[in-house]
Amino acid sequence: MSKTLDVITIGRAGVDFYGAQIGGRLEDMGSFEKYIGGSPTNIACGTARLGMKSALISRVGDEHMGRFILEQLAREGVETKGVATDPERLTALVILGIRDQEQFPLIFYRENCADMALCEDDIDEDFIASARAVVPTGTHLSHENTRAAVLKALELAKKHGAQTALDIDYRPNLWGVLGHGDGESRFAESAEVTAQLQSTLHLFDLIVGTEEEFHIAGGSTDTLEALRNVRKVSDATLVCKRGPMGATAFEGVIPDSLDGGQTGPGFPIEVFNVLGAGDGFMSGLLKGWLDGEDWPTTLKYANACGAFAVSRHGCTPAYPSWEELQYFFERGIKRKDLRNDAALEQVHWATNRKGDWSTMRVFAFDHRSQMEEMAGATPEKIGAFKQLCLRAAHEVAGGQGGHGILCDGRLGRDALFEAEGTGLWIGRPVEWPGSRPLMLEPDLGPDYGGLTEWPRDQVVKCLCFCHPEDDAETWAAQEETVLRLFTAARRNGLEFLLEVIPSKVAPVNDETTAQVIRRFYALGVCPDWWKLEPFKTEAAWAKAVAAIEENDPRTRGIVVLGLDAPEQELAESFALAARQPLVKGFAVGRTIFGDAARAWMSGAISDGAAIEQMAARYAKLCKVWDAARAGAQEAAA
Repeated sequence: MSKTLDVITIGRAGVDFYGAQIGGRLEDMGSFEKYIGGSPTNIACGTARLGMKSALISRVGDEHMGRFILEQLAREGVETKGVATDPERLTALVILGIRDQEQFPLIFYRENCADMALCEDDIDEDFIASARAVVPTGTHLSHENTRAAVLKALELAKKHGAQTALDIDYRPNLWGVLGHGDGESRFAESAEVTAQLQSTLHLFDLIVGTEEEFHIAGGSTDTLEALRNVRKVSDATLVCKRGPMGATAFEGVIPDSLDGGQTGPGFPIEVFNVLGAGDGFMSGLLKGWLDGEDWPTTLKYANACGAFAVSRHGCTPAYPSWEELQYFFERGIKRKDLRNDAALEQVHWATNRKGDWSTMRVFAFDHRSQMEEMAGATPEKIGAFKQLCLRAAHEVAGGQGGHGILCDGRLGRDALFEAEGTGLWIGRPVEWPGSRPLMLEPDLGPDYGGLTEWPRDQVVKCLCFCHPEDDAETWAAQEETVLRLFTAARRNGLEFLLEVIPSKVAPVNDETTAQVIRRFYALGVCPDWWKLEPFKTEAAWAKAVAAIEENDPRTRGIVVLGLDAPEQELAESFALAARQPLVKGFAVGRTIFGDAARAWMSGAISDGAAIEQMAARYAKLCKVWDAARAGAQEAAA
C-alpha cells in the first residue's frame, strides 16, 4: 500500500484554556485563550506546519469542544479520519497558566473523557498502513483499553513497514500516581509505571523524553543508569531532552557522559512558557528523522521548534511553519524574546494563516451612510435589508469557497451574526463613514477594546481617505489611528484589510497609490489584505503591486473595489486587474445592491424580488471576474 501519510500520532486530544494574564495565579485569571491541546494533537499540528502529511488517532466528544478540535485540525492540515466522535463522553479540557519562568500551573479535566475511551476497534489497519511512522504518547499506555489500542497500532505499523516512535510524555497524575492538584508535576517515582513502560519499549525505533521521563522509563533517578536500563530492553535511538542544554541522541551503547551522544545546535532564547515545548521539539525531530537528516541536523530542527514554543503563548499556535523555520535559521536571533521580534512574528503570522482565499468574490454591503440617505430608510429597515443581501450572497455562493461579504456590526448586526460559520469570508468595517481624518465606529472604544468581542474569523476592514500630498498634521492623525488599529487587530488574532482611495482626496497618477502603500509599510503596518480602487492603467497596477511585494511578499493579496461603477466599466477594470496575480478578486457593493435597496426601501419590490435581483447581479460579476482571471492566465501562458 502506498504511504500517503508521513506520520500518525495517537493519544490525547483536548482543549487548552490558557490564562491570558501573565504572572498571576490560576485562581486570579480573568480570561482565557482557547487552543487545541494534548501532546499527540500538538505534534500532529506541529509536523503539519513543517510540511508533513500528518494525522491523529483519538476521540473527541459530540459537542462544541469536540467539533472545535476537528475543525481546527482540518484548518491545520491534519487528517482527521482517525478521530472518532464519542457520543457518551465529553472532550478533555485543561486549564493552565504562566505564573513565572519556573511555574506553569495546570489542571486536567479528564475524568472518563473521550480520548481515554480509545479502543482497539478505533485502529484501522488500512489507515495505519498508509503512514510512514506511527507515534503514540505515554499517557495512552496508562490504561488497559487505550494501551490495547496503541499496541494494536504498533503491531500493524511493524507489519506494514512503518517506523515507530514514542514520546514518553510522563504526567504522574494522568497515571494515577499523583492527585488532581499536581497537574504541573512532571515526575514521581512508580515501579508500576516503569514496568508498564518497559514492557513496550522494544516496539519502538525512536524513544524521546526529558531526563525525568527517562528516569521513569528506566527506573532510576540517575539519568545515565536510566538510559542504560532502557537500552537493555530496546534498540531504539534514544533522544534525551536536557532543557537549556539542548538534546542528545544515543544510537548504540550509552556512553559515560550525557555529552557523549550526538547533539545539534541550541538556541539561547528567553523562556516565557515551557508548556507544549516538548511537543514542538518532537515535531521538529520527526521532520528531520523522517526526512533522513543526520542527528545534528534533526536536533537542530527540534531545538529550534522547541525554542519557538517556549517563547510564545499557547502550544500549537506557537509552532513554526517550515518557511518560518528557514527564515529563523538564515537570519539568526535578533532578540531573545522571540515573541517580541516584529519581523519574525510577521513571518509566523503570515505563514500560519488559515483558509484558502486565492479567489475573492466579495459582496460588499457594509455601507451605512449610503443606505441611511435612501428614501424610506430606517435603521431597522436597513438591518432587515442587509439580511436579504446575505441571503443573496448565500444563493450565489452555494456553499462553495471563494465567496465572501463585507458587513458592518452597527446596522448589519443580525446579518453579521447569521453569516458566522457558513463558510463565507467575512470582512467588517470599523471606520466612521466618510471621516477624514480617520475616525472609528464608537463601539470599538477609545482603546479599540471592542475587537476582543469579535469572532476570530472576521477581518478588520478600515477605509482611510489619504493622499501623498496631505499635510503633515492629517497624515500624523491618520497614521496613528491605523497603526493602533492594526496593532489591536493582531493582538486579538484578527486579519486586517486596509482600503485606500486617494482619488477621492486629490488628483492621482500611476505613482499615487504606490506611494500611499509604502508609507503605511514604513509605519510598521502589514495588512493581510489591501482593498484598492480600480486603476485605469496597467502601470498603476504594476507599481501598486510592486510596493506591496517589496515590503511584504507574504500578503494575502488585493481586492478591487467597485465605486458604484456600472457593470460594463467594472468588467473593463476587472480585465486589467486580473493580469496581476496578487489581485485575488473584487469587493463590490452598490453595483449589486443599489437599485434593489432603493426600490425595497420605498416598498416598490418584495423581499424575494430584491434577493433575486441582487443574486443575479452578484452572480454575473462573479462570472465576469472568473472570465477575466482565466483570460489573463491564458494570455500569460
